[in-house]
Amino acid sequence: MHISFAVFADAANLSQEGKLNVMGIFDALQVTTFPSVHPRTHFVIRLKGTAADVGKHLMTFRWVNPRGTELWTSTGELHLEAPTDSTIEMDLPVIAVIDLPIDTAGRYSMHVDLAGKTVSLINLMVNGPTPVLPLSSRGMSLPA
Repeated sequence: MHISFAVFADAANLSQEGKLNVMGIFDALQVTTFPSVHPRTHFVIRLKGTAADVGKHLMTFRWVNPRGTELWTSTGELHLEAPTDSTIEMDLPVIAVIDLPIDTAGRYSMHVDLAGKTVSLINLMVNGPTPVLPLSSRGMSLPA
């Protein structure tokens, strides 16, 4: 089993036909204060598997801040059943809706582990409040 892609998005769903719809893909955020939470982030993974992958698999998401501190983790089981037709490769979409805790500016990463081994690392750059410079620092002078 391998990851075809993994992204952060504003929204995602599966259509009635089984099509994966992903909207508003992003790799950077601007927040106004720290600490903060980016609510209802859709973390979307497209796994590809074969008949050899049939069975149970542990999948873990680990959200790590720029200092390397794990802020959030979640583990679940994937149950892959044998395809009913002669499919060579199975498409396995995973959509996780997560409130991402953010405690500082910098590069965060979502680690995706399968069976205890990190198989993907997706980065998200977080920018904090922009400091407002006094007018005199911008080459302007204040009236006397």
